[in-house]
Amino acid sequence: MDSYIISKEKNGILFFIINRPDRRNAINFEVMEGLEKAIGMAENHDVKILAITGAGDQAFCSGGDLSAFHQLKTEEQAYGMLSRMAGILYKLLTLQKPTIAILNGSAVGGGCEIATSCDFRIGRAGMKAGFVQANLAITTGWGGGSILLERLPHAAMKMLMDAKVHSAEELLELGFLNYIYKEDPIDACLSFMNESLKKETSVLEAYKSLMNKKWELLSMKERMEAEAARCAVLWEDDAHHKKVDEFMSKKNKNN
Repeated sequence: MDSYIISKEKNGILFFIINRPDRRNAINFEVMEGLEKAIGMAENHDVKILAITGAGDQAFCSGGDLSAFHQLKTEEQAYGMLSRMAGILYKLLTLQKPTIAILNGSAVGGGCEIATSCDFRIGRAGMKAGFVQANLAITTGWGGGSILLERLPHAAMKMLMDAKVHSAEELLELGFLNYIYKEDPIDACLSFMNESLKKETSVLEAYKSLMNKKWELLSMKERMEAEAARCAVLWEDDAHHKKVDEFMSKKNKNN
């Protein structure tokens, strides 16, 4: 089974679906490659909006796949993966088209970083999400913390430091979610982006360029790279590897 699905619809939406429901749609290197491909495809003029979601109804994305990334032990090894993903999310952040994350299920850790990189976030009723990286003795490492601090300055530090999982209603109140849906996720996306889809691609690109200028003035690329570097330092620490071992042991025991 392919780790991702890319689907271009006639209405101008390009869907990127993380297709690893058995792994709660966790990110591995194949998904990273797919996301790079989708962002490149979204630059075509016939694409108006890039939408990202997960397969199934349990998880949007559970972050990095620990079984794939736990082999990364040193700061240098971790930085290679972290900096690459930070670069991908910067491209997503500054894509010249509107982007939307359809949170069809839970989003934790890096899953929240991906969602934060999108312009809009809609969540299924009953879903939960949280920046739980601190529970594994690391920080956000894909640049999502820096983006969150700009998008939600009133709530970002609390969300990052508490490392709690929040309900959909709490996420809406915090401003992380733009809308809570109960219908089919694709239908919810079409409904939420309906008016934007009626506009000319050149108009959508012009408005995105205004936001991208802001990210440029805020030195976001450099800040995201620095975030990845700092996380890599923490990644090498024994505290992180111990927390991951405990998590994996608990997970295997439950399975």
